[in-house]
Amino acid sequence: DLQICQHRAPTCCTKKMEESYQAAVRRERTQSIQALNFELKYMIVGHITAFQEAFESLLRFAENRTSSLFETAYRPMAKEAAEPVKELFTDISLYILGAETTVESAVLRFFDSLFPLVYSRLINPGITDLSEDYTECLRLTRQDINPFGHYSKNMVTELSKSLWASRMLSQALSLGIEVINTTEHAALSKECSRALVKMQYCPHCQGLTLIRPCVGYCLNVMRGCLASVSELDAQWRDFISTLEYLTNEMAASHELEIALSGIWNSINEAILHAQLNGPQLSATVDKVCGQPKQQEGNLSSANIVPVKEVTETQTFMMAHTSLNHKRREFINYMKRSRTFYASIAERLCDGDLVMRDSSTCWNGEDVV
Repeated sequence: DLQICQHRAPTCCTKKMEESYQAAVRRERTQSIQALNFELKYMIVGHITAFQEAFESLLRFAENRTSSLFETAYRPMAKEAAEPVKELFTDISLYILGAETTVESAVLRFFDSLFPLVYSRLINPGITDLSEDYTECLRLTRQDINPFGHYSKNMVTELSKSLWASRMLSQALSLGIEVINTTEHAALSKECSRALVKMQYCPHCQGLTLIRPCVGYCLNVMRGCLASVSELDAQWRDFISTLEYLTNEMAASHELEIALSGIWNSINEAILHAQLNGPQLSATVDKVCGQPKQQEGNLSSANIVPVKEVTETQTFMMAHTSLNHKRREFINYMKRSRTFYASIAERLCDGDLVMRDSSTCWNGEDVV
């Protein structure tokens, strides 16, 4: 009653043993593919982690630099500006990790929150009553009167260019892991598991437990079994090309590191622009939002303090070098994996599975 290992010679197999063999080949094939995938997956996961660590380090550096700007140059509003600054960098981090947000909405929300502080602490430092309604009116007015000039839009442009490639790379790496995980659990067809049993276990039914499949025979069986997986070859090559493009984009003129480290300067220029146009802004705000209560005798110009360069360049350079090195190392490895899905049958037939350097092997019917 044998279905797979039918042979004219006497046999020591039963139908139940054939079923056990089918379960065994399915398990072994999954394990073999997992073993092949392990190094590739390990490299991608490792790069995702390294990329995120270096990115978080750059982000912390940029956030500390921006906070220092308020503490040194704009002390009257430093405490209240801490929360908007924190929100801005949290939004940037979430954007890179693939959240449904945009760089523009993050930056403009920050400037919406900043304008009431700049207006009440720097342009009109005599304001004592900053009610919720008045603050909200200032926030909404920011969009119409554009107190920060072109600096807010420039910041959106610079960050969008550099963060886009980082966001895409982060999503592409996650997609790579998803593809690899899916191929590990690709179901074997009934015909495939029967062919694998015939190749690996039918010799056992004749007591030939040490004989192994011939190389050509193994390749034919594996290519048939993994036809659907090897069809990924063209898309995988495209995927590697896309990774290469994105890493080159990140290393191009609009570098993530430069854009992040320049945030504090953009904010500083924007605030200075608003202060210089203080009288015009005040006249417009008074018409739209009304006049709040004031204390006499404070001059806004007294709050303009020259900004000193923040000296944290060593931390920045380390994170910058680390990110560049990781990018180069990773893309060189991924380029070597271009043929991963095209050569999967060859790799599975390598090693202990087949008989090499021997004149005796199993061809599916007999020992040859």
